[in-house]
Formats: sequence, structure tokens, C-alpha cells
Amino acid sequence: MHDARPLPPASLEDHLSRLAGMDPGAALRSLNAAGLDRLPLPGSGATLARWQALAAIGAHDLSVAKLYEGHTDALAILAEAGAPQAEQSATWATWCAEPPDARVLLRREGDGRYTLDGRKAWCSGALDVSHAVVSCWNEAGEAMLAAVDLRQADVRVTEDGWDAVGMAGSRSVDVLFDRARAVPLGGPGFYVGRAGFWHGGAGVAACWFGAATALAQALRARVAAQPDPHRLAQLGEVAVALQGSAALMREAAAAIDRAPSRAGMQLALSVRLSVDAAASLVLAQAGRALGPGPMCKDGRLARLFADLPVFIRQSHAERDQEAVGRLVAAAGEAPWTL
Repeated sequence: MHDARPLPPASLEDHLSRLAGMDPGAALRSLNAAGLDRLPLPGSGATLARWQALAAIGAHDLSVAKLYEGHTDALAILAEAGAPQAEQSATWATWCAEPPDARVLLRREGDGRYTLDGRKAWCSGALDVSHAVVSCWNEAGEAMLAAVDLRQADVRVTEDGWDAVGMAGSRSVDVLFDRARAVPLGGPGFYVGRAGFWHGGAGVAACWFGAATALAQALRARVAAQPDPHRLAQLGEVAVALQGSAALMREAAAAIDRAPSRAGMQLALSVRLSVDAAASLVLAQAGRALGPGPMCKDGRLARLFADLPVFIRQSHAERDQEAVGRLVAAAGEAPWTL
């Protein structure tokens, strides 16, 4: 089981400075080698520290954050499934998108082994990781989850399915499985039925939040150096939006730690929608205030401006708003009660 103690913030911050110029896969391996991927598990008493680490990586580079979040989520899923702790040198991904045209079948072979067969889409970091947690379907048509070693000859990473400019470094391509050996995790419905599904969904928003704060910091530095009424107003709007999301994330992390086994759909979706809205506002106002300079002449900020709009579209927007509305309408108490 993972150590629930928070990472020392200085350790992660110091290490991020060493990642400059590394591609996302090399950065993930560096974080892994330093033990900075072994985050407190959601609900272990340090959920906020987990999200702070994800936010710090998001502020550094969102493609790195995409791989890091997938890796740390896979480790949390393995722990929740009661699987043996992963070897330290392994780098993991979590591939659980289910488009209708790319499904993977989990078969039980005659010798009792399990295999995966089919095409998996949206496989972030496929060229860079050694293992993956993969959503799949058994022969009875039930949703399943499996762990797979990607270093088999029966696994082929393609160059299909990823032509993005934003988040280009995450290289979320299609992967083909041809009777690749796998290990089932939990039973039918385990992936979405566990409490950690929603904890992980809220954790993704921490990556978005970190990137948004990096843009806000650039705006803050510009305003401090060149005060201007319009930029001051834009900074104020950005600050209020991010403060609101930060407060909700702190509240959500505390609620998860108090009741780690409780279903947290409404809270997780509220966090994601709040950060989606705040990040969208930051992108708009920082872009207006800073002008084209950072988008054209500052490589780090240019990547953030390109990557963040793509990454936050993991939010399901109005669909999630409708889900929250249904939950609030059916609840006994309004979530905004002081």
C-alpha cells in the first residue's frame, strides 16, 4: 500500500526545475525515478496534497501532467483493486475512453490466462509508458478493467488518432492488442462503481487548475510591472475565479478524506465544472491582457495557451451541468448552504 504522507512541496518544486527541455516521457521517468510519483492515495487523509502535486505539474507542463496524472491514477486504481504494489521502475497509463469504434475484448483463454484483443483509442503516453490500466469488455458484454504490460510483442502502438497541436506532447494515439496477456482488476463494473472513480475525476481538474494559475501568475507579473486599469480589472476577475475554484477544491478534498468510500459524483463534477469555467476565463482574460507576445515569443506560455483549451475539454460541459442539476434537484439540502 502507498505511504499516505504528503510529498514535501519543496522536493517536487526543486525537481521540476530539472525537467526543463525534457520530453514528457523522459520527465515522467525522471519523476518516477525520484519517487515523486508515489502520491498519497485519494481519501487517505492527504487528498489536497495529492491535488497540489498534480497542480504543480500542470503549472509546469500540461503534457507532462497528462502522463503524470494517468500514471498516478493507475497506481491508485491498482491499490483500490487490491493488486500487488507496482514495481518502482514501471511507468503506467490509464486508458479508459470508450468511443464506439474502438473497443477491447477481455477473454479468458483455455489455460486460465486472460488476454486483450482490439483497438484502444486516446492512449496518452503510449510511446512512453511500460504498463497500462485499460477499460475493456468481457465476453458477456460487461465492462471490465485490466492491467497490461505493454512490452509484449502482442501490443502495437500506432501513429493513428492524434493530430493535435495543443497537448501534442501527450501523443494520445491508438494502440492495438492481439491476444495480449492481461490481469483483470476487480469484477464487472469495478472501474466506474468504485469511489475512486470520482476522486480521480476531480484530480484531473487539479492539472487544469495548475495550468490556469501559471497563466494568472504571468498576468500578475505584467500588472505588477506595468499597472493599468484594464489589466488590473482583468487580474481581479481572474483572481476571484481561481479563488472560488481553490476554495471548492479544498472543501472537496476534505470531504473525500472524511468519507473516502462515499459516492462523490456531485462534488467531483462540481470541481471539474468550476475549474473548467475558471480556466476558460483565465485563458480569455490573460490572452486579452498579455496580447500576442507570450503566445509567439515565450515557449512555455505559448504551450499553455495551446494545451489548456484541449485538456479542459475532458470536461463534459453541459452534460455534466445537467447531471449536477439532477443531483441537486433530488437532494435534501442545497449545496450552497453556508
